[in-house]
Amino acid sequence: MNLKYLAIGGALLLFLGLLYFGLRAGTGNSVGETLTPVEGFRHAHGMAADILDKDRLYIATHEGLYLLQEEKDLYRVGKNQDDLMGFSAHPKEAGVFFSRGHPAYGGNIGFQKTMDGGMTWRKVSNGLGGPADFHAMAIGWTDPERVYGFYGGRLQRSSDGGASWEYALGKVSPISLTTDPKEADTLYAATESGLKVSQDGGDSWRSLSSELEGGVVTVFALNPHNSKSALAFSTKLGGLGVSSDGGVTWKKVEENFSGTILYLAFSPAVSEKVYALTDRNSLYRSLDGGSTWEKLR
Repeated sequence: MNLKYLAIGGALLLFLGLLYFGLRAGTGNSVGETLTPVEGFRHAHGMAADILDKDRLYIATHEGLYLLQEEKDLYRVGKNQDDLMGFSAHPKEAGVFFSRGHPAYGGNIGFQKTMDGGMTWRKVSNGLGGPADFHAMAIGWTDPERVYGFYGGRLQRSSDGGASWEYALGKVSPISLTTDPKEADTLYAATESGLKVSQDGGDSWRSLSSELEGGVVTVFALNPHNSKSALAFSTKLGGLGVSSDGGVTWKKVEENFSGTILYLAFSPAVSEKVYALTDRNSLYRSLDGGSTWEKLR
Protein backbone atom coordinates (compact mmCIF):
# COMPACT_ATOMS: atom_id res chain seq x y z
CA MET A 1 0.00 0.00 0.00
CA ASN A 2 2.80 2.41 0.91
CA LEU A 3 4.52 1.66 -2.40
CA LYS A 4 1.27 2.48 -4.20
CA TYR A 5 1.01 5.87 -2.50
CA LEU A 6 4.69 6.58 -3.15
CA ALA A 7 4.20 5.84 -6.86
CA ILE A 8 1.17 8.15 -7.02
CA GLY A 9 3.06 10.88 -5.15
CA GLY A 10 6.04 10.56 -7.43
CA ALA A 11 3.87 10.81 -10.53
CA LEU A 12 2.18 13.90 -9.12
CA LEU A 13 5.50 15.59 -8.40
CA LEU A 14 6.71 14.77 -11.91
CA PHE A 15 3.55 16.26 -13.42
CA LEU A 16 3.87 19.45 -11.37
CA GLY A 17 7.52 19.77 -12.30
CA LEU A 18 6.78 19.44 -16.00
CA LEU A 19 3.95 21.94 -15.69
CA TYR A 20 6.21 24.44 -13.89
CA PHE A 21 8.99 24.27 -16.43
CA GLY A 22 6.51 24.32 -19.28
CA LEU A 23 5.03 27.55 -17.95
CA ARG A 24 8.49 29.05 -17.56
CA ALA A 25 9.29 28.20 -21.15
CA GLY A 26 6.21 30.08 -22.25
CA THR A 27 7.21 33.37 -20.57
CA GLY A 28 9.04 36.26 -22.18
CA ASN A 29 11.99 35.78 -19.85
CA SER A 30 13.39 32.57 -21.35
CA VAL A 31 13.70 30.97 -24.73
CA GLY A 32 10.70 28.68 -25.10
CA GLU A 33 7.87 27.94 -27.49
CA THR A 34 6.94 31.63 -27.75
CA LEU A 35 10.43 32.81 -28.75
CA THR A 36 11.46 31.51 -32.17
CA PRO A 37 15.09 31.92 -33.30
CA VAL A 38 15.38 33.84 -36.60
CA GLU A 39 18.20 35.14 -38.78
CA GLY A 40 16.87 38.63 -39.44
CA PHE A 41 13.92 40.98 -39.84
CA ARG A 42 12.48 43.31 -42.47
CA HIS A 43 10.63 46.64 -42.48
CA ALA A 44 11.43 47.79 -38.94
CA HIS A 45 8.96 50.29 -37.43
CA GLY A 46 10.46 51.03 -34.02
CA MET A 47 12.50 49.73 -31.11
CA ALA A 48 12.85 49.93 -27.34
CA ALA A 49 15.59 48.91 -24.92
CA ASP A 50 14.54 46.75 -21.99
CA ILE A 51 14.09 48.55 -18.66
CA LEU A 52 15.71 45.85 -16.53
CA ASP A 53 18.02 43.90 -18.84
CA LYS A 54 20.75 46.06 -20.37
CA ASP A 55 21.34 43.61 -23.25
CA ARG A 56 17.75 43.11 -24.45
CA LEU A 57 16.37 45.16 -27.33
CA TYR A 58 12.86 44.92 -28.81
CA ILE A 59 12.38 45.66 -32.51
CA ALA A 60 8.89 46.20 -33.92
CA THR A 61 8.40 45.37 -37.60
CA HIS A 62 5.86 45.07 -40.38
CA GLU A 63 5.50 41.40 -39.44
CA GLY A 64 5.47 41.42 -35.63
CA LEU A 65 7.85 41.90 -32.71
CA TYR A 66 11.44 40.68 -32.42
CA LEU A 67 13.79 40.41 -29.45
CA LEU A 68 17.56 40.81 -29.63
CA GLN A 69 19.23 39.12 -26.65
CA GLU A 70 22.85 39.69 -25.59
CA GLU A 71 22.94 42.04 -28.59
CA LYS A 72 23.44 39.07 -30.95
CA ASP A 73 20.69 36.41 -30.72
CA LEU A 74 17.46 37.33 -32.51
CA TYR A 75 14.01 35.84 -31.81
CA ARG A 76 10.48 36.36 -33.02
CA VAL A 77 8.23 37.13 -30.03
CA GLY A 78 4.97 35.17 -29.88
CA LYS A 79 2.87 34.27 -32.89
CA ASN A 80 1.48 37.72 -33.71
CA GLN A 81 2.52 38.88 -37.19
CA ASP A 82 0.62 42.17 -37.28
CA ASP A 83 2.24 45.38 -38.47
CA LEU A 84 3.40 47.08 -35.22
CA MET A 85 3.85 50.71 -36.20
CA GLY A 86 4.06 53.50 -33.64
CA PHE A 87 5.82 51.10 -31.28
CA SER A 88 6.43 52.72 -27.86
CA ALA A 89 7.58 51.39 -24.49
CA HIS A 90 6.16 52.07 -21.06
CA PRO A 91 8.91 54.07 -19.28
CA LYS A 92 8.43 52.40 -15.88
CA GLU A 93 6.97 48.90 -16.42
CA ALA A 94 9.06 46.20 -18.09
CA GLY A 95 7.36 44.23 -20.85
CA VAL A 96 4.61 46.83 -21.38
CA PHE A 97 4.48 48.23 -24.91
CA PHE A 98 2.03 50.15 -27.09
CA SER A 99 1.51 50.21 -30.84
CA ARG A 100 -0.87 50.84 -33.68
CA GLY A 101 -0.71 49.64 -37.24
CA HIS A 102 -2.37 47.03 -39.40
CA PRO A 103 -3.53 43.46 -38.78
CA ALA A 104 -1.88 40.81 -40.93
CA TYR A 105 -5.20 40.39 -42.77
CA GLY A 106 -5.57 44.15 -43.49
CA GLY A 107 -7.28 47.21 -42.04
CA ASN A 108 -6.27 49.37 -39.08
CA ILE A 109 -5.70 48.14 -35.53
CA GLY A 110 -6.20 51.33 -33.55
CA PHE A 111 -4.35 51.85 -30.25
CA GLN A 112 -3.27 48.63 -28.56
CA LYS A 113 -1.18 47.41 -25.61
CA THR A 114 0.77 44.37 -24.47
CA MET A 115 1.63 43.59 -20.86
CA ASP A 116 3.60 40.38 -21.42
CA GLY A 117 6.49 41.54 -23.57
CA GLY A 118 4.62 41.29 -26.85
CA MET A 119 3.33 37.72 -26.51
CA THR A 120 -0.28 38.92 -26.63
CA TRP A 121 -1.89 42.26 -27.50
CA ARG A 122 -5.24 43.79 -26.64
CA LYS A 123 -6.97 46.72 -28.27
CA VAL A 124 -7.45 49.74 -26.01
CA SER A 125 -9.44 52.08 -28.29
CA ASN A 126 -9.98 53.28 -31.84
CA GLY A 127 -8.77 56.83 -31.28
CA LEU A 128 -10.62 59.72 -32.92
CA GLY A 129 -11.82 59.08 -36.47
CA GLY A 130 -10.45 55.56 -36.19
CA PRO A 131 -9.51 52.85 -35.95
CA ALA A 132 -6.56 55.26 -35.95
CA ASP A 133 -3.39 54.47 -37.84
CA PHE A 134 -1.13 56.83 -35.91
CA HIS A 135 1.73 57.86 -38.20
CA ALA A 136 3.64 59.07 -35.14
CA MET A 137 3.03 58.14 -31.51
CA ALA A 138 4.60 58.76 -28.09
CA ILE A 139 4.01 57.76 -24.46
CA GLY A 140 4.63 60.23 -21.63
CA TRP A 141 7.86 59.67 -19.68
CA THR A 142 6.73 61.38 -16.48
CA ASP A 143 3.09 60.32 -16.87
CA PRO A 144 2.59 57.15 -18.97
CA GLU A 145 -1.17 57.80 -18.97
CA ARG A 146 -0.46 60.60 -21.44
CA VAL A 147 -0.42 59.35 -25.02
CA TYR A 148 0.01 61.31 -28.25
CA GLY A 149 -0.81 60.16 -31.76
CA PHE A 150 -0.95 61.81 -35.20
CA TYR A 151 -3.63 60.61 -37.60
CA GLY A 152 -5.65 62.19 -40.39
CA GLY A 153 -3.58 65.37 -40.34
CA ARG A 154 -4.26 66.13 -36.66
CA LEU A 155 -2.56 65.47 -33.34
CA GLN A 156 -4.59 63.56 -30.77
CA ARG A 157 -3.83 63.14 -27.08
CA SER A 158 -5.09 61.01 -24.22
CA SER A 159 -4.77 61.47 -20.46
CA ASP A 160 -6.12 58.03 -19.48
CA GLY A 161 -3.76 55.63 -21.19
CA GLY A 162 -5.46 55.76 -24.57
CA ALA A 163 -9.00 54.94 -23.47
CA SER A 164 -10.34 58.34 -24.58
CA TRP A 165 -8.92 61.04 -26.82
CA GLU A 166 -9.13 64.73 -27.71
CA TYR A 167 -7.61 66.85 -30.44
CA ALA A 168 -4.71 69.17 -29.59
CA LEU A 169 -5.10 72.73 -30.82
CA GLY A 170 -1.68 73.17 -32.41
CA LYS A 171 -0.78 72.44 -36.01
CA VAL A 172 2.14 70.10 -36.64
CA SER A 173 2.99 67.32 -39.09
CA PRO A 174 5.41 65.02 -37.27
CA ILE A 175 7.54 62.29 -38.74
CA SER A 176 8.08 61.15 -35.15
CA LEU A 177 7.12 62.35 -31.67
CA THR A 178 9.14 62.38 -28.43
CA THR A 179 8.06 63.21 -24.88
CA ASP A 180 10.30 64.96 -22.37
CA PRO A 181 11.85 62.88 -19.53
CA LYS A 182 11.11 65.61 -16.96
CA GLU A 183 8.42 68.00 -18.21
CA ALA A 184 5.00 66.36 -18.54
CA ASP A 185 3.58 68.95 -20.96
CA THR A 186 6.63 69.13 -23.22
CA LEU A 187 6.49 67.29 -26.54
CA TYR A 188 8.91 67.28 -29.48
CA ALA A 189 8.16 66.71 -33.16
CA ALA A 190 10.69 65.75 -35.82
CA THR A 191 9.30 67.20 -39.05
CA GLU A 192 10.17 67.82 -42.70
CA SER A 193 10.98 71.45 -41.82
CA GLY A 194 13.00 71.04 -38.65
CA LEU A 195 12.63 70.21 -34.97
CA LYS A 196 9.55 71.56 -33.17
CA VAL A 197 8.69 71.75 -29.46
CA SER A 198 5.41 72.21 -27.60
CA GLN A 199 5.30 73.05 -23.90
CA ASP A 200 1.52 72.79 -23.55
CA GLY A 201 0.77 69.26 -24.70
CA GLY A 202 0.56 70.09 -28.39
CA ASP A 203 -1.65 73.18 -28.26
CA SER A 204 1.12 75.43 -29.63
CA TRP A 205 4.46 74.82 -31.34
CA ARG A 206 7.73 76.63 -32.02
CA SER A 207 11.07 75.78 -33.59
CA LEU A 208 13.50 74.33 -31.05
CA SER A 209 16.69 74.76 -33.07
CA SER A 210 17.47 77.35 -35.72
CA GLU A 211 20.33 75.10 -36.85
CA LEU A 212 17.86 72.44 -38.01
CA GLU A 213 15.20 74.75 -39.52
CA GLY A 214 14.29 74.07 -43.13
CA GLY A 215 15.68 70.56 -43.18
CA VAL A 216 14.15 67.14 -42.64
CA VAL A 217 14.54 65.68 -39.15
CA THR A 218 13.61 62.00 -39.15
CA VAL A 219 14.09 61.27 -35.45
CA PHE A 220 14.88 63.06 -32.18
CA ALA A 221 15.72 61.43 -28.85
CA LEU A 222 16.51 62.65 -25.34
CA ASN A 223 18.56 60.68 -22.84
CA PRO A 224 16.22 59.86 -19.92
CA HIS A 225 19.23 59.93 -17.57
CA ASN A 226 20.19 63.44 -18.75
CA SER A 227 17.53 65.42 -20.59
CA LYS A 228 20.13 67.89 -21.91
CA SER A 229 21.75 65.08 -23.91
CA ALA A 230 20.00 64.63 -27.26
CA LEU A 231 20.41 63.04 -30.67
CA ALA A 232 18.79 63.84 -34.02
CA PHE A 233 19.18 62.77 -37.63
CA SER A 234 18.85 65.82 -39.89
CA THR A 235 19.54 66.75 -43.49
CA LYS A 236 20.81 70.14 -42.25
CA LEU A 237 23.51 68.32 -40.30
CA GLY A 238 24.18 65.88 -43.10
CA GLY A 239 23.44 62.96 -40.78
CA LEU A 240 23.37 62.31 -37.06
CA GLY A 241 23.99 65.11 -34.60
CA VAL A 242 24.57 65.26 -30.84
CA SER A 243 23.38 68.07 -28.57
CA SER A 244 24.33 68.90 -24.98
CA ASP A 245 21.70 71.59 -24.42
CA GLY A 246 18.47 69.70 -25.04
CA GLY A 247 18.41 70.09 -28.82
CA VAL A 248 19.10 73.80 -29.34
CA THR A 249 22.64 73.56 -30.74
CA TRP A 250 24.22 70.60 -32.54
CA LYS A 251 27.49 68.94 -33.46
CA LYS A 252 27.75 66.51 -36.36
CA VAL A 253 28.70 62.93 -35.43
CA GLU A 254 31.49 61.76 -37.70
CA GLU A 255 30.21 58.26 -38.39
CA ASN A 256 29.14 56.50 -41.58
CA PHE A 257 25.76 54.78 -41.23
CA SER A 258 24.19 52.42 -43.72
CA GLY A 259 21.12 54.46 -44.62
CA THR A 260 19.01 57.06 -42.86
CA ILE A 261 18.46 56.68 -39.11
CA LEU A 262 14.75 56.40 -38.44
CA TYR A 263 14.74 55.21 -34.82
CA LEU A 264 16.82 55.95 -31.74
CA ALA A 265 16.46 54.27 -28.34
CA PHE A 266 18.34 55.20 -25.19
CA SER A 267 18.73 52.42 -22.65
CA PRO A 268 16.82 52.98 -19.39
CA ALA A 269 19.28 50.60 -17.69
CA VAL A 270 22.60 52.13 -18.86
CA SER A 271 22.94 55.90 -18.96
CA GLU A 272 25.12 56.34 -22.05
CA LYS A 273 23.96 53.36 -24.11
CA VAL A 274 21.83 54.14 -27.16
CA TYR A 275 20.77 52.20 -30.25
CA ALA A 276 20.17 53.46 -33.80
CA LEU A 277 18.19 51.70 -36.53
CA THR A 278 18.25 52.75 -40.18
CA ASP A 279 15.83 52.49 -43.07
CA ARG A 280 17.94 49.56 -44.33
CA ASN A 281 17.40 47.70 -41.02
CA SER A 282 21.04 48.21 -40.00
CA LEU A 283 21.43 48.31 -36.22
CA TYR A 284 24.11 50.28 -34.36
CA ARG A 285 25.09 50.76 -30.72
CA SER A 286 26.83 53.60 -28.89
CA LEU A 287 28.22 53.40 -25.35
CA ASP A 288 29.09 57.09 -25.03
CA GLY A 289 25.77 58.82 -25.60
CA GLY A 290 26.00 58.81 -29.38
CA SER A 291 29.45 60.22 -30.12
CA THR A 292 30.88 56.95 -31.47
CA TRP A 293 29.12 53.87 -32.86
CA GLU A 294 29.60 50.23 -33.75
CA LYS A 295 27.43 48.11 -36.03
CA LEU A 296 25.65 45.18 -34.39
CA ARG A 297 23.93 43.71 -37.45
